[in-house]
Amino acid sequence: MTFTNIKVAVSESIATLTVDRPAVKNALDLTTVNEIHQALDELGGNADVGVLIITGAGETSFVSGADINDIRARTRDDGLAAINSSLFARIDKFPKPVIAAVNGFALGGGCELALACDIRVAADTAKFGQPELGLGIIPGAGATQRLPRIVGLGWAKHLVLSGDIIDAKQALEIGLVTAVMPASQLQVRARELAKKILRQGPLAARLAKLSLNASARVDLDSGLLIETLAQAICYSSEDKEEGTAAFLEKRKPKFTGK
Repeated sequence: MTFTNIKVAVSESIATLTVDRPAVKNALDLTTVNEIHQALDELGGNADVGVLIITGAGETSFVSGADINDIRARTRDDGLAAINSSLFARIDKFPKPVIAAVNGFALGGGCELALACDIRVAADTAKFGQPELGLGIIPGAGATQRLPRIVGLGWAKHLVLSGDIIDAKQALEIGLVTAVMPASQLQVRARELAKKILRQGPLAARLAKLSLNASARVDLDSGLLIETLAQAICYSSEDKEEGTAAFLEKRKPKFTGK
């Protein structure tokens, strides 16, 4: 896959999507958004890909947010088109686990991109924030909805209303990320996490993600029903037969995702 503003590489069933616009701190513009959509189309249907890692090029920025020049030109119709929000919803619903490897500034849309991923790990140099109110707008790509579900309403209000930028240590303390490490180890550790996920049953991982996502969207009884139906699918799968047989035979399972 060849793109202008992103890079995509696949190795050992792990796809890495890198936003590659270091001159503008990996800010998102329409071209970049469209390229990520295209990459998701191709990776989602690639049976050789089991986990997706999203990161930013260089050492200073994951994604610094939307391009301010683009924001300045946007109209009410552009806001209703939900350009970034639609992309992040696709990442949220991507059929395979997605890890955000946050290597620097994750501000505005960059923080919202990380929020749309299933797991967030960060370099100790990472910074997070939602500074949109200072531009006279609000976070419009998921932060008012996903951020409270991840860190709680109190911290979400604090970050959005104050515009404070927090470091990786504080992001870990409030549950925004699950691990912090030296920047030099970020990609290595992210791949180690991806490999742990790859050792699990791929069908089970897909259904677990679906069920977990539902927990933030539906009432308890509905969520439990979704969980029950997902488990029923697992019980009738080849992966369940292989996983249980491998456990009893004291060997590594060979899952097929069926």
